[in-house]
Amino acid sequence: MSTAPVSDAAPSPVQRLWNRTLVHYPGNTTRFMSLGIVVATTIVLYYQLYLSGGVATAILRDLHMSFTYYVNVSVVGYLLGATASVVAGLADRYGRANIVTVGLGIVGLLCLFALPNVHSKLGFGIVYVAIGFVEGIILVATPALIRDFSPQLGRASAMGFWTLGPVLGSLVVSAFVSSSGNATWQHQYEKAGIIGLIVFVVALLGLRELSPGLRDQLMVSSKDRELIEARAAGIDIEASLRKPFRQMLHLDILGSAFAISVFLIIYYVAVGFFPIFFETVFRYTQARANTLGNYFWAFDAGGLIIVGLISDRLRVRKPFMVLGAILSIIFTLIFALKATNAHTSYGTFVFLLSAIAVSLAIAFAPWMASFTETVERRNPALIATGLAVWGLTIRVVIAVSVFFVPKVVTTATTLVEQGPGVQAVLSSTVPVGSTTIGKVATAVAAHPTTVAKLQTVAARDAALIAALKANPTIAAALAKAQAAGVTPTAAQLGAIRAAIGAKAFSELIAPTAASDLAFLSTTAPKTLGAAQFAALSAPTPALGAALKTLATDGPPVASAAKRSPKQWRSFFLIGVAGEAVFIPLILLMAGFWDPRKAKRAEEAHDAWLAAEMAKLRAGGSAGPQPGS
Repeated sequence: MSTAPVSDAAPSPVQRLWNRTLVHYPGNTTRFMSLGIVVATTIVLYYQLYLSGGVATAILRDLHMSFTYYVNVSVVGYLLGATASVVAGLADRYGRANIVTVGLGIVGLLCLFALPNVHSKLGFGIVYVAIGFVEGIILVATPALIRDFSPQLGRASAMGFWTLGPVLGSLVVSAFVSSSGNATWQHQYEKAGIIGLIVFVVALLGLRELSPGLRDQLMVSSKDRELIEARAAGIDIEASLRKPFRQMLHLDILGSAFAISVFLIIYYVAVGFFPIFFETVFRYTQARANTLGNYFWAFDAGGLIIVGLISDRLRVRKPFMVLGAILSIIFTLIFALKATNAHTSYGTFVFLLSAIAVSLAIAFAPWMASFTETVERRNPALIATGLAVWGLTIRVVIAVSVFFVPKVVTTATTLVEQGPGVQAVLSSTVPVGSTTIGKVATAVAAHPTTVAKLQTVAARDAALIAALKANPTIAAALAKAQAAGVTPTAAQLGAIRAAIGAKAFSELIAPTAASDLAFLSTTAPKTLGAAQFAALSAPTPALGAALKTLATDGPPVASAAKRSPKQWRSFFLIGVAGEAVFIPLILLMAGFWDPRKAKRAEEAHDAWLAAEMAKLRAGGSAGPQPGS
């Protein structure tokens, strides 16, 4: 049964806010405008979704949220996003544009009003999961729109531009956070909400989509436009949409979706955890850590566009996917090894992250084109359903991998929760005597053996130390005698005893007294620094509180900091394994390896198209495409 043809009557301005269907294949102006709106929409949505990664440490601190809780919120968000991806498969039946526009408005409102006003970790989790659910729908609807407006011969370029959404969304996060100074995370979300609502208005007024009869056909090149329009009225839409997921559950589609999902493990680690990794392991500031992201996402974006254009020019996808995977393995492996070296420079990380980003781009833009072509090989009317299978798969894979981050990187919670307090003590500029709390704490942390002995001596000779402080003349005389190796006479000892008291005198004549006094007068000041030793000898309440924090949290933080790089390396190596799994599964996908064969296939299609157009003009019926 065919659906009734869509009326050519133009809708009123009010109707156009909901009825966005184009009954004729659009010219370049309308097509490029819709493609541009889809890309802008995707950028904003991913910016809003990924913003939490850029300000994660501030969120954890302000909402008293553990790292494990934060990760579990992300896992729930990904799983609900997977469910939403399945729901978004309905876009094959009910269209894509309204789904995208409504989702954009909802997320904008949540970012502007809901997230900045949550005051508990539960409230944050609920709103963040809601954003993840909507994003799961958009993940399916937006690439479906890109495919609808993009013939196969320009598909990699178009998908490269679509992929700018998550990439530039991440770049916007890095740029805004790294340049915002002391702006709160609430302010960052308010800004994201305002930007999202502006783009929502643009989408509401300008976004269009093809009618089912047009989008449900295979379009190899723009030359097919007249034939597709001629066939549109005769498309049996209901038949093509029957049992959609059963039509998509085949090895080529499932295997391809799984392949890219594990390939992108390192990408999602970059999105959610690179700022935390660099802030906790290399002690970069939030701004400096996010500046590294600027390089990663900028090179990724440039690579996607350039590689998409080259792939379309050569008419092949698979060689680019293999090359990108091999380069990704090499550079991710080097990065994982450098992550355990505390002396790795900032410039080295800039180079490695940029190289990983370009490598991922080389593989991903052609993969997106090839995947939609693989779905079209099964049924071009079920693009959104095929993308829903991908959305479900990638969300489940990423949820599982993210869930295991705290299990592999067990030190992250300690460094995120206790590390900032210890770092604040070590960097404190509050004056104490002629030095600062930070310098005293740093000396204490750097010389634990000296500090431990100082505590022992202070406890063992408490009365003597107090008496000598009260009698500086006697203290100076004893020091001079000790330096000269002179033993006080009995009369002198009697005078000292009378001056400092019996208890202090008993400590003075103890066997350990000489070495204790030498330690206090020479060894400790030289090791810790004279100013730091003086501050420790007469601690202020602020210094006492700081040293208590250092004594309580310092050892576990120091232990975690020592073990953390190797744990992160293990997780990065999981990403390398995912990149390796990707390579053999490329064989399942549609497309050519050899540009010459692809060129011959295009020429055969052009000959078939000319023959079909001749038949239509003569009143005949069209036959199947070559290779269909």
